[in-house]
Amino acid sequence: MGRTVVIAEKPSVGRDIARVLGCQSSGRGCLTGGDWVVTWAVGHLVTLVEPDELDEKYKRWSFDTLPILPAEIPLKVIASSRDQFAVVRNLINAPETDRLICATDAGREGELIFRYIYEKAGCKKPFDRLWISSMTDEAIQEGFRAIRSGSDYDGLYRSAQCRSQADWLVGMNASRAFTLRYDALLSVGRVQTPTLAILVKRRKEIEDFKPEEYATVTADFGDYRGMYFREGLEPDTHIPKIDDAKALAAQIKNQSATVISAETARRRDLPPQLYDLTSLQRDANRLLGFTADKTLKLAQSLYETHKALTYPRTDSRYLPPDMIPRVVQTMKVLPESYQALVPGALPDGKLPVSKRTIDETKVTDHHAILPTPKRINLDSLPEDERQLYDMVVRRMLTAFYPACEYDATKVVTGVGEHQFRTNGRVVLQNGWRDVPPLANPPKTGRAKKKSADAEEETSLPPLSPGDTRTVRAAEVKSDQTKPPAQHNDASLLSAMETAGRESTDEEIARQMKGSGIGTPATRAAIIERLIQVGYAIRKGKTILATDKGVQLIQIVPQELSSPEMTGRWELALDQITDGKQDADKFMDSIRKFSTFLVNFARNNRADVVFPDDGRRKKRTQSMVTRGTKIDGCICPVCRKGGVLESPQAFFCSRAADGCHFTLWKDCLTRGGGPMLTEKLLRLLLEKQVVRGSTGAITMLDGAISFFPNGSDRASACRPLTYEKKHR
Repeated sequence: MGRTVVIAEKPSVGRDIARVLGCQSSGRGCLTGGDWVVTWAVGHLVTLVEPDELDEKYKRWSFDTLPILPAEIPLKVIASSRDQFAVVRNLINAPETDRLICATDAGREGELIFRYIYEKAGCKKPFDRLWISSMTDEAIQEGFRAIRSGSDYDGLYRSAQCRSQADWLVGMNASRAFTLRYDALLSVGRVQTPTLAILVKRRKEIEDFKPEEYATVTADFGDYRGMYFREGLEPDTHIPKIDDAKALAAQIKNQSATVISAETARRRDLPPQLYDLTSLQRDANRLLGFTADKTLKLAQSLYETHKALTYPRTDSRYLPPDMIPRVVQTMKVLPESYQALVPGALPDGKLPVSKRTIDETKVTDHHAILPTPKRINLDSLPEDERQLYDMVVRRMLTAFYPACEYDATKVVTGVGEHQFRTNGRVVLQNGWRDVPPLANPPKTGRAKKKSADAEEETSLPPLSPGDTRTVRAAEVKSDQTKPPAQHNDASLLSAMETAGRESTDEEIARQMKGSGIGTPATRAAIIERLIQVGYAIRKGKTILATDKGVQLIQIVPQELSSPEMTGRWELALDQITDGKQDADKFMDSIRKFSTFLVNFARNNRADVVFPDDGRRKKRTQSMVTRGTKIDGCICPVCRKGGVLESPQAFFCSRAADGCHFTLWKDCLTRGGGPMLTEKLLRLLLEKQVVRGSTGAITMLDGAISFFPNGSDRASACRPLTYEKKHR
């Protein structure tokens, strides 16, 4: 038997696998032992080439070379990873190697990392796939016993390849096209742009929000209280005018009150489900203030370094039935501080089974995030990792606790023609609520002020229809309606996860259940990317769209910024994995969409000017150097410079000194007007009004407008006056 080479995703994982296989001898970029060799990538070793590596003509950004639609996008070795790639290539292609095992992360991106290395190395040997959800020694051993053929994951690879190439085609073409059109370096992407649109939409909702005054009236009936409500109000407890509320309070004081109805129903609050990555990130942000990116890194460390958690990049909140013994074992070896909570999750020593936790049909590539059955010394974990581990342990226990049971009572009390509502609750069994979500919740400062319309749930006296009371007092509270809250990591993750589900097209909404923008493994990186390129900023715990981000959404087509569109793509990628969607058809649609984006940028120009990032100044200096002077013409804006002509525009000769007079030659064509020529510009500078067969053109302070015949509406073209718009 020949040699077996195992390829892990990173050195730390490779060392863990090597230890289990008994590979103790160090080699260059690998560990060896017997017939085994364990080597590794360092994340991605291979990626798609840049456009200018396809063809020299792409070095210069120009609409003339767009769209870029190669039949195939070649691969290249990442420069910083050449040495390790050479190690892996030589090992897998060596004659003595007759078996390969892919041991990269068990997911779409991990599959792509290995397959790109395999393809670039020109390897044709068959390979197997190690697919594990935990990095404990036992889980690795079990994974090798259950090894599968690599071809079983061809669908996953096709999906990963389509995702990679789709991002390349949309990103390269759209970024170049919109950068050229708006003379500012703009990053446009298949996934990041619709995520930005969510932030921009929330910013606009807040900016457009107009607060409204309202008041509430609460009557004191002696042994209970009730809040005034009326059908037709929205919400039904809000009284729009404070004076009306005060008049009502005065009217009912000392009046007789009668119970109209008193209904009690037994209710059950089911325990929360186990964590997937997105729900863990949301709760860590809400409870601990961690960003999504920080939570992912901590969870990855707890998985790889400490072997304390199972695979974190999962989108499942369920377990298969064969995990039941493992969960019981895990609970029994939890640190001592949790043992007092274990009996509630293991009544009579058995794990309660329900479809909310155990459902094989809802387990995807990986099951929900769990602690591993490894004995963990909490004191050995760094503080942040200990807190995240604590959350996962408590969620596992909570998920198997009984429901919280209570009697919910709704009482309606009449005072004359007015009605008051009272909600009561009597807890019969705390159930899962006996398990706090954190061992040591962080201090959050002052308690949050309750709004005036907050209805309390209290323990009520026995009440029956017809019972009477007297209104002892009536309290009026005034408040204002509140705008939507700014997004934070938790709410933005939720919005990304549910993208498209609110579609008015019921079929689309149904299809997109379970998809959204990005994947659990990529959403944190998408948020950080928006911040990195200046489209969003963090302010405290919130994430806000910047002016630049708002401007970008103004200029891109709705098809690109729509979360629904991206959700459809993610759904298609999942279907490619399952063999339900043809990869070639998907890529054809991406190529058509990339062409559409280029044409949209070429043929449309919004009245938006991006702040100069240095590119415009450099380009302006180049334009002035290459521009042709039009004799006898003075700049209509600064009145000091002359007018220069380039192939695309007319502009001021003092552009490099700060004058922003620029008129694009095609600026009137969208409204049916003519191309701007030197002759037409001279007439406008001289007469300010030019009439032709199709309409009239006017110039005022360097801005020109076209009025088609029979219309009193102008198609305006304004010079790019950055100072006017932003000072």
